[in-house]
Amino acid sequence: MKIIRIQKALIGLGFKPGPLDGIWGRQTIAAVRAFQTKMGLEPDGIVGPLTLAALFPDQPAEFGLEQADIVWFKEARRLLGTRENPGAGSNPDILDWATDVDVMYKSDDIPWCGLFVGHCIASTLDREALPTNVLGARAWARFGIKTQPTPGAVMVFWRKSLQSGLGHVGFYAGEDTEAYRILGGNQSDSVSLAWVSKDRFVAARWPVTVAAPVPNSVTVGRTDSLSWNEA
Repeated sequence: MKIIRIQKALIGLGFKPGPLDGIWGRQTIAAVRAFQTKMGLEPDGIVGPLTLAALFPDQPAEFGLEQADIVWFKEARRLLGTRENPGAGSNPDILDWATDVDVMYKSDDIPWCGLFVGHCIASTLDREALPTNVLGARAWARFGIKTQPTPGAVMVFWRKSLQSGLGHVGFYAGEDTEAYRILGGNQSDSVSLAWVSKDRFVAARWPVTVAAPVPNSVTVGRTDSLSWNEA
């Protein structure tokens, strides 16, 4: 479900989610909490199955990559195409992500896949704790709770070798028999979709402030080659 549909529904019911911009920000979260309180639901600011049913009584349940509650994944999708600046200077949007999550970050020459995930989580889930080392991709293996690979899950991989301590992190956006399709930052120096070998998989994690998912896989046809170096 598109976020703008939720915003329009809230406005129609007398709530104030802020601009009709399709962005899951603090005003929209506050409006969802106000709606949930009025309806006698847990005011968690998440459009889970009960809230979705209250907002859209005739809307069938949604699964996979379109489900309403994976708002951090929707933010990641919105940012597809964001690129680091080549040569001198940095993309100010990427630097702003660091400011927003209170991370010291001077240049987009520094790997920013963890920063991208941190931005998507922090900007859409205002009660979710981030790892201490947001920039460290492998630190995300301790984020939230353990899950199986499933739409929207935070997916952690090793880079160069399992023992190197280096890694990559992004969001589950599908799979085939040998690789996961990952929506992430710093993939070919941009926010993009890339295929990462299942042999490199370290962990799948899920936010603690969102109801644990019933894991399900999404099979996607692959035409691109595997990604091997995301720095």
